[in-house]
Amino acid sequence: MTALETRLAALAAAGETIPYGALARELGLRMAELTAQLETLMEEDAAGGRPFRAALLRQRLSPEGLPAPGFFLKAAALGHPADDPAAFTRDQRRRLFG
Repeated sequence: MTALETRLAALAAAGETIPYGALARELGLRMAELTAQLETLMEEDAAGGRPFRAALLRQRLSPEGLPAPGFFLKAAALGHPADDPAAFTRDQRRRLFG
């Protein structure tokens, strides 16, 4: 399990989310590296029929605490279009927090 996967599992267990920048700093990653790793995890989650762990991240200035637009684009590319981003995010997080 990668450091990213370990941290996301801890967030899910605690029912928490984290801003992208905070997670990147915590893991010592550049934003591009974090984004690439998150997209890989999304591909793995989609292939395994699991909720997207990347839903645990949020834009720092999003009033609704939503992930970045790239999250929704990647989800759609993987066959999970989010016509209602807020509802899609709530559902993903609910399943992760389980």
